Amino acid sequence: MDRLDPNTTSTTPDPELRAVDQSVVAGGPPAGAFDPWSYRDEAGVAGADLVGYKVEASDGSIGKIDSDSTEVNASYLVVDTGPWIFGKKVMLPAGTVNHVDHEEQKVFVDRTKDQIKAAPEYDDTATDPAYRDKLGGYYNDTYSAMPPGGPLR
Repeated sequence: MDRLDPNTTSTTPDPELRAVDQSVVAGGPPAGAFDPWSYRDEAGVAGADLVGYKVEASDGSIGKIDSDSTEVNASYLVVDTGPWIFGKKVMLPAGTVNHVDHEEQKVFVDRTKDQIKAAPEYDDTATDPAYRDKLGGYYNDTYSAMPPGGPLR
């Protein structure tokens, strides 16, 4: 291995190092890729307690947030759908959150009611990675089926 020459003043990195995709180095998805388990920076969540907020799909209300998690790379919302899906709960990965209106206490997700209804059933006892992978994969597939530029607000 070459030693650094203390007399060298160049700050230009080695071209091979510049070619590395830094998101891969950091362990995250490539820049611009859908990450189901992390809130988007522009969503406006930033450590807020969202329990009790109403949830709006792209085509209407789906219920209220019963619980949430802000665990790094494992964030999600559990939504009590009330009579909409016969009192069932659904888990929405954090990446589906488009934006939050704290004044109105509403969370807007970029999926339709039908997409949410068709998601793998919520299982509060499932803690294995397979369940998380199945749910994340479902929402990743519905994201990739969206029109270019993402959903409209």
